[in-house]
Amino acid sequence: MIPVGEHREKLLILRPSVRSGAPVPGVLWIHGGGYQSGTAKDVFATRALSLVVKHGAVLAAPEYRLSRKNPYPAALQDCYAALRYLRDHGAEWNVRSDQLMVGGESAGGGLAAALCILARDRGEVNIAFQMPLYPMLDDRDTPSSRDNHAPNWNTRRNHKAWKRYLRAAYGTDIVSCYASPARCTDYRNLPPCYTFVGDIEPFYCETVDYVRHLRAAGVEASVDVYAGWFHAYDIFFPARRVVRTAVARFEEHFEYAKRHYFAPQY
Repeated sequence: MIPVGEHREKLLILRPSVRSGAPVPGVLWIHGGGYQSGTAKDVFATRALSLVVKHGAVLAAPEYRLSRKNPYPAALQDCYAALRYLRDHGAEWNVRSDQLMVGGESAGGGLAAALCILARDRGEVNIAFQMPLYPMLDDRDTPSSRDNHAPNWNTRRNHKAWKRYLRAAYGTDIVSCYASPARCTDYRNLPPCYTFVGDIEPFYCETVDYVRHLRAAGVEASVDVYAGWFHAYDIFFPARRVVRTAVARFEEHFEYAKRHYFAPQY
């Protein structure tokens, strides 16, 4: 349990069963759920688990406050507190301070991107790498989120979730880029990024645009797009060959990040 103002937040820590002699990357992995549902234990059913079991990372998953009772900025505050805790206490779990990474699926990916922007702007924590998978980044309609009727997540559910998260700010031009990262106007000096997304899901356009903006700002970033994938397809069909290929690609990028991306703390 870690303090966030007067609130106390649960932080789930996963460590490799065999401890490495050398310090390892520390990954803050943020669960999805449209900002309104989900739990830190969702990491056991997502891409995050392999980063610990197969690739030796230490993973921290925050039980952030959900928008049903606590709209923006509660979730982001909780995730930022968890990031600072990982920075300050990572040595206790053999985490190297210059390889703090963030990632997550869906709304968790959106929070990961927002966290990168917030950390850069505050100048307190350096993030080495980001992995926002099919992230929920834009409160406004895009060509792929408008009139989308794909399985699992669609336009109606997307509007409802953003309205619950933003409350009175929803549908206005006063929404912060820390709430909706697609509203960011300066992508310089953000961490290198890898993501993947399906081409029939609502978040297709905002994911591709996020990577495009990062590249334009000189940030190393790449995205793999999978044809016919709806939202969270990889979680629903983990045994399919194309999903196994996507997982292998994701893990290759993580291993590349371990070898090449470092961000010493201030």
